Amino acid sequence: MPEATPSTALPELRHTAAHVLAYAVQDLFPDAKPTIGPAIENGFYYDFERSEPFTPEDLAKIEKRMHEIVKANYEMTGQAVTRAQAVDRFKTNPYKVELAEGIPEGEPITLYTIGAFTDLCRGGHAPKTGEIGGLKLRSVAGAYWRGDEKNPMLQRIYGTAWNTQEELDAHLHQLEEAQKRDHRKLGAELDLYSIEEDAGAGLVFWHPKGAIVRGIIENFIREGLRERGYQPVVTPHVVSEKLYEISGHLENYAHGIFGALEVEEQNFRLKPMNCPGHILIYRSHPRSYRDLPVRFSEFGTVYRYERSGVLHGLTRVRGFTQDDAHLFCEPDQLQGEFEQTLDEALRLMKAFGFTDFEYFLSTREPQLRGETDAQAEDAIRNALEKNGLPYGIDEGGGAFYGPKLDINVRDAIGRKWQLGTVQVDFDLPKRFDLKYRGSDGADHTPVMIHRALAGSLERFFGIVIEHFGGAFPAWLAPIQAVVAPISEHQVEYAKSVADKLEAAGFRVHLDESNEKIGYKIRHWKTQKVPYILVVGRQELADGTVNVNARGVEEKRTVTVDEFAGELRQIVESRS
Repeated sequence: MPEATPSTALPELRHTAAHVLAYAVQDLFPDAKPTIGPAIENGFYYDFERSEPFTPEDLAKIEKRMHEIVKANYEMTGQAVTRAQAVDRFKTNPYKVELAEGIPEGEPITLYTIGAFTDLCRGGHAPKTGEIGGLKLRSVAGAYWRGDEKNPMLQRIYGTAWNTQEELDAHLHQLEEAQKRDHRKLGAELDLYSIEEDAGAGLVFWHPKGAIVRGIIENFIREGLRERGYQPVVTPHVVSEKLYEISGHLENYAHGIFGALEVEEQNFRLKPMNCPGHILIYRSHPRSYRDLPVRFSEFGTVYRYERSGVLHGLTRVRGFTQDDAHLFCEPDQLQGEFEQTLDEALRLMKAFGFTDFEYFLSTREPQLRGETDAQAEDAIRNALEKNGLPYGIDEGGGAFYGPKLDINVRDAIGRKWQLGTVQVDFDLPKRFDLKYRGSDGADHTPVMIHRALAGSLERFFGIVIEHFGGAFPAWLAPIQAVVAPISEHQVEYAKSVADKLEAAGFRVHLDESNEKIGYKIRHWKTQKVPYILVVGRQELADGTVNVNARGVEEKRTVTVDEFAGELRQIVESRS
């Protein structure tokens, strides 16, 4: 391939690669109708209508043809056309005709050409195909036209493109590592959770080991909530849909809410959000400025309708539990409350091994902005700047009721995940007519802060599994140590060791199986247990254990008390 020009931005480079993909498919499979092909994070895709499914052999042929197109170094040329010209140009492709006819009046309509291939496109490309330094086709999947299951099913070919072959190689290595860390694979291998067909897609069943880890995560978060004066609340799973009419969720998030349940001629909904419930608790009796700030917290389970095509293990589900909290405060308390919430978010993420963060101040769409938006944005901006944290602006990315702070983290292999979110809300308190009696004796409307720092416990757990590759640190591991006797003659001693460690508060498993010790060690290593304590004749005689620490080749022998002391220090320090 020709050497890439580093100045080409990756989104433009990948958009060009999508055109190259469509060009190659049209050359090799003239019956395939191209539809849309955008750049996406780390790659691109293109959707095609074709009666025959693309095979792995087809992908190899397509990729070979793409390399030839890149090597030819075709120039990308654009041409403005009228709507009628665009419709005529693509009259044999109903998808392109629909796109052309749907472009709003006044917006330019452009065609872009490389070699013998012309596409309807709004632009944003590399000037020449030769600037693609490395590309690879990854997979084929089904996709409905425009994401609507009522529309025809298309075939989506995914690929990735980079400025250089070296960058591509590094990305492919990351993907290989990601496959090893896939939380769906590890969740089954480590017996953490399952999603059962008989119950329905997107609904999580926590197995004992997974539930233990989840409980540790919850307790860690609760510890921080207690320190910061949050009060626990619990709200119903099913409520009248009138609540979501008032809040605006029914209007703004109707696509993500399960259908109505009619009971005695009244419509109810599975709870998609916790905030309206917390608002009702705040409103349940009069409040004074002396009561503020009021901080309610709930591990609240919510239900959202996600299409089956986007469900993905723990990270995209239909029922999930949020570490949700809502704060009600005076306007002059907003800054301090936002700062302590940011501190709380960083405490959580650092404890679970995340050290690389990105921050985004997400503003509301222009038509939704109100006079209070500037104050809310200033609170977010000031909190970030006070902590010396660089941030970006996501114009229009805020919630319908106010601006927000989104915190992204990078995991152990460099992938970016959106985790914590903190939202400032002047809108919902007005919708629900919330009041507090001020120091001046008059009624005032409080400011509301929404915050979910782990977000969804299911999603957070899935990310943590992948971050650690299933090898949880000792403080988080569902089984911290396995005691493995070499023969039946050491079983009673092994049991006494396990009992002593359990009495000290550790999570211990006694392996009483008749397997050889080599097999036991190999098995528990695959289960990624932090410590395997082997006991044989010598350990029985000396009152010791032989410590096999995960990831450490050297074995050592210590007393049970010495091991307990070391493990306690590790657990308490969360190292």
